[in-house]
Amino acid sequence: MTRTSVDHDRVAWAWASIREHADGEHTTVSVRHACAACAQALDAQGAGVSLARGKGMREPVCAVGPGVDELEELQFTLGEGPAADAADARALVLARDLSSIDSGRRWPMFAPAALHRGVRSVLSAPLQAGAIQVGVLTVYRAVPDVASEDAIADLLVYADAAMLLVIGVSDGMAAERPDLTGRGFDERRAEVHQAAGMISVQLGVGVEEALVRLRAHAYARERRLAEVARDVVERRLRFSPDMNGNPADGRNPGSGREEDR
Repeated sequence: MTRTSVDHDRVAWAWASIREHADGEHTTVSVRHACAACAQALDAQGAGVSLARGKGMREPVCAVGPGVDELEELQFTLGEGPAADAADARALVLARDLSSIDSGRRWPMFAPAALHRGVRSVLSAPLQAGAIQVGVLTVYRAVPDVASEDAIADLLVYADAAMLLVIGVSDGMAAERPDLTGRGFDERRAEVHQAAGMISVQLGVGVEEALVRLRAHAYARERRLAEVARDVVERRLRFSPDMNGNPADGRNPGSGREEDR
C-alpha cells in the first residue's frame, strides 16, 4: 500500500496499514502489527511497546525490527531512556540525536549503549487515554531524526492504535490471541519475574528491590537481563548477603556468585 501526499484521514490510513501487516501473516491484528506499521511509516529500523506493571515499573512486551527487542530490554534493565521519560512525564519524548551532549547528560547509560547498537534517535509516546496510561510506544532510528509534524502525528496515531489493542486484550477481547506481543517476550518476562522472586528469598528483600538488584547485575556485567534471569532460575547464579549481613548490591562483584547445580 502506498500513501498519497494528500491524506485527510490519517487514522484510517494507519489502521489500514496495521491490518495489512496482519493480513500478510494471515493472523489477527495485534500490537506487534501496530509496531511494524509504525516503524514502516516513520522509516525506522524498528519499534517496541512496553506496558506498565505496577508503580514506576514497565516491561517490554513487543518488539519489531533487528535488535529492537534488545533495545527495549535495555531500557527496562537500565531504568532510564526516552520510554521511561515518556511514561513519567505522560508526554512525547523526542531524542533527536543520542550522540548529542544533552542526550548524554539526560541518559548517561542508555545513550551510549544505544549508539553502540546503531541507534541514533528515539521517539517515545505514552499509550494513554486521559488519566489512564498503559504503556509506551518507542520508535528506533539509525539516523538523527528531524521529527517533522507528519512524523509526530503518525507516531501519536499509532500510539493510540496500540493502546486500543492493549485495552481490547485486557478486556478479554482477544483472549485467544497468543501473537499479541510474541511468545519470546512472554517467556522472558515470566523468567525475569521468577528470578526476582528467587532473589527476594535469597536476600530477604521485597520483589521490587530484588528486580533492581537483578537489573543492576545484568548491566554491570554487560549481559542481557533475560540471560541473567535464566541463570538464577536454573540455579547457576545465586545472590547472597555480603559479609556484614546486608543484601549485596547487584553492581558489586560479590552480589551474585556462580554455583554448580
